[in-house]
Amino acid sequence: MLRLLIADGNDRAGRDKRREALGRTTAQAFAAVVTALAPSAECVLIEPADAEGGLPAGLGLHEADGLLFTGSTLRLTEGGLAVERQLDLMRAAFAAGLPTFGSCWGIHVAAAAAGGRVGANPRGPEYGFARRLAATSEGAAHPLLAGRGRAWDAPAIHTDSVLEPPPGARVLAANSVLDVQAIEIRHGNGLFWGTQYHPEVDPDELAAMLTLSAEGVVDAGLAADRAEVEAYADEIRALGETDPNARQRLAWRHGVGAELLEAGQRRREIANFLAHLSTLRHTFAGERDGVAR
Repeated sequence: MLRLLIADGNDRAGRDKRREALGRTTAQAFAAVVTALAPSAECVLIEPADAEGGLPAGLGLHEADGLLFTGSTLRLTEGGLAVERQLDLMRAAFAAGLPTFGSCWGIHVAAAAAGGRVGANPRGPEYGFARRLAATSEGAAHPLLAGRGRAWDAPAIHTDSVLEPPPGARVLAANSVLDVQAIEIRHGNGLFWGTQYHPEVDPDELAAMLTLSAEGVVDAGLAADRAEVEAYADEIRALGETDPNARQRLAWRHGVGAELLEAGQRRREIANFLAHLSTLRHTFAGERDGVAR
């Protein structure tokens, strides 16, 4: 049985907003996706932004099989203890040889902890979907992107991005908005696979995230006012409805296909990480211990 740590990237205020908007925290939503993909997995939810939100008593990183970092409303450039505590956790995971996956905030934390640079994307934010994602030459055969086509779309909400990958990192996917949409980072004893986009996010969650980000969407010039953002979010939420005719019409209107509408395709990178986790854990445990395995 896999024992997986799910690190909620939000501080207490961020978790409360998510719970109020969607009825569950980011970590709880992420854990539900992981459990759907790996029903026998034990998900241990942690809140590393909080002083008291680290690992439960008696559980060390070496006793976990993997770590998954969620998104967050925090920004690395703003600093603070809630950020530093999460950087410390990521550094500890690298040192412990614990395979880690992260989306959005997770990729920022991993890149910064390994020596990369994170900041506001000079080409602007992505609100709603990351369009026309494509594997790089290094990503084309990488197991994280197995099952992806030549180009795909994915849920995305971010203003910051990885501007300079850490030394030795492999950039796996990009699009016209951002050069680092997926990455592999090997640092210390550990390994990180991650995406800037959100493979874990379902339509209802994406709609809630857009509503919470309405001010940013308007400030970016992508909508005239909050009402326009909320109307758009309502249509995104309806993409998750069961009426196939309604979904087809909305999918046509928004130019989305199976890679967004079908959960198995949308969650592809998380499924690939979980499928390779035992091998990754075994390999990196051997490297950490100095044993060929």
